[in-house]
Parts: sequence; C-alpha cells; structure tokens
Amino acid sequence: MTDFPAPFAREVDALATEIGQLLLARGETLATAESCTGGLIAAAITEIAGSSAWFERGYITYANHAKAEMLDVPPAFIDGLGAVSEPVVAAMAQGAASHASARWAIAVSGIAGPSGGTPEKPVGTVWLAWATPAGIVTERQVFAGNRSQIRAATVYRALERLAQLLLEAA
Repeated sequence: MTDFPAPFAREVDALATEIGQLLLARGETLATAESCTGGLIAAAITEIAGSSAWFERGYITYANHAKAEMLDVPPAFIDGLGAVSEPVVAAMAQGAASHASARWAIAVSGIAGPSGGTPEKPVGTVWLAWATPAGIVTERQVFAGNRSQIRAATVYRALERLAQLLLEAA
C-alpha cells in the first residue's frame, strides 16, 4: 500500500487476506464507504488477488453532499452533528451495504488533519462503522500522529474489527 511502512503494509495485507477467506467461504460480499481515508481501505482490499469474488464496491464520499447522494445519509445528521459522528458513519455503512447489496460494509469518517479539529473533535478523531448481518456496530477512535499515520491507523482498525466481527459471526 502506498505510503505505508512495509511491516504495516504486510499486517494490512494479512487482515485483508483473512477477511477475503472468511467472506469467500460464506459466499458473502463487502462494500466500503470512505471519507477521511479516501479509498485506502478499498485499495488494501483490492491488493488481494481474487478480491473481486468478495469485494463488491467502494464509495468515496469525501464531500458531505456525496454522503447524502450516494449513501442516503440524512442531511439532518450532517447538519446537526457533523460528518464525523456516530449517526453519519452508521448511515454510511448501512447505505453502502444496501446500495451494493453486500452483507457486510465498512464506513469511516474522521479528521485526519493537520487542521479541522476542535476541542470536541480533535485531529485524529475517527468514527468507524461496520454493517453486519446482525446490525450496525460503531466505535470512536482518536488516533495520534500526522495525516498519513491517522489514515493508516484507520485502515488497520477498520479491517481488524471487521475480521473480528466475521469470526464472531461464524
């Protein structure tokens, strides 16, 4: 993966490979909805040969209106709470799964910096969501580092938690 240190890239590849094996064994598919990572999660997934058998599509919805247009995120969520919020990322995950007809989806929205942070949402704040057959799972993280490090940590966490959820659902 571009701009990721070699050991980190290997860990991401290993997670993406594991996710692919689990999805393939179940005959299920995955979609992504990305804001702050700008497609890095989809890129990590498509580094895996054969991922077309289990990766349906990725949505890069960096702009707020794209989240509403492509993923059916209610504009009131964005207007009321901001794009970096639990309701927005949950709606992104649901919208990605629904529009792609995928059983699983990952969604992320965050503040990668170096600017844009506030006392309530400092740089490094990222909301992640996973659409699963059992429902939506969300979490908030505050990652340290520069823009590249925050985005890399987001990719890793998104894949790490998806692998855990897939194993729990087995």
